[in-house]
Amino acid sequence: MWNPRALSRVDLRIFPVVICLMVMSLLVISSMTASADWERFIFWTPLVKSQVRWCCLGWAVFFLAVGFDYRKLRDWSLFLYGVMLLLLVGLFFVSAIQNVHRWYRIPGVVSFQPSEQAKLILVIFLGWFLERKGNAVGSLQTACQMGGLVGIPFLLILKQPDLGTALILYPIALVMGYFAGVHRGVLKCLSACGLFALFFVMLMFVGVLSHEQMRPVFTSVMKEYQYERLNPDTYHQKASQTAIAIGGVTGTGWHKSEFSGRQWLPAAHTDSVFAAFGEEFGFVGLAFMLFLFYALIYFSFQVVAAAKDPFGRYLAAGLSVYLAMHVMVNIGMMCALLPISGVPLIFVTYGGSSLVTTMAALGVLQSIYSRRFMF
Repeated sequence: MWNPRALSRVDLRIFPVVICLMVMSLLVISSMTASADWERFIFWTPLVKSQVRWCCLGWAVFFLAVGFDYRKLRDWSLFLYGVMLLLLVGLFFVSAIQNVHRWYRIPGVVSFQPSEQAKLILVIFLGWFLERKGNAVGSLQTACQMGGLVGIPFLLILKQPDLGTALILYPIALVMGYFAGVHRGVLKCLSACGLFALFFVMLMFVGVLSHEQMRPVFTSVMKEYQYERLNPDTYHQKASQTAIAIGGVTGTGWHKSEFSGRQWLPAAHTDSVFAAFGEEFGFVGLAFMLFLFYALIYFSFQVVAAAKDPFGRYLAAGLSVYLAMHVMVNIGMMCALLPISGVPLIFVTYGGSSLVTTMAALGVLQSIYSRRFMF
């Protein structure tokens, strides 16, 4: 089941990309988590040490996933989907953390966010489902069944509430459906609805549409607190723009940020890590980071073309979109084009659930790539 020879056939181009992103993560976490002035130039803060441990675990998971034959995931897909639903439902029977039901926490041992794993599990399950449908994949019945299978975890995650994670499931399902040949009329309709909603939200965030003037329209179909998530004038939105603007072209320098470093930028080492990095390393640093993400996503989509079976192709497509959407949504949030929704910037945001899950996704992609000549 686990074949070490697969490790010799991976795409070596991804290693410098991921390592550079992880180093960037450690740099910004170190700078943003120094608790006192005398720590301002100490690299090994407690959270940096914690992130290094998560990085090591992530690489271990990556190599395990590469050696594991991805085709065996078919046998586990239905079981994993059931466990995912149980974990998502179980969140509502444990105590809320920060007024939301997103984490399981064992004090002093571990905490994890099952919605992160849910995205990866859903990709695996949909790959199995779409392959199993065979020639019937283009029927309207298959499209409706797929909608229901995606809709259940979508609604459970949305109820936590976790809008950002829930919305990432939407493009993943659409792209996997496209590659599988799901009913074109349904895909076109859902794609048009998604693009219209995205365009409408962006018009509000760039100031073309007034948030206050649109309030009566939206609050007739949603609750007030839900509409407030679409407010483009929150402190967090303004602070992220300020941090990026202060960075200018070359940035203020590592450990020299006066805005983010003084904790005026909320969640500087988690949700707002892109803006915090931009303040210290400027446009040049952000451009290099974006280049690394582009390379990683480009290499990932190449796996779609290299896959030799339908399951591998659908799996690679879903995982590539998984990576791309995290980057696009997080950067969109920090550039005040999208509402703040807690979507992590993969490999850079502090935290174990996101990092380990992303490394697992990358490992499965390389498992597909390393077996591209096997039938």
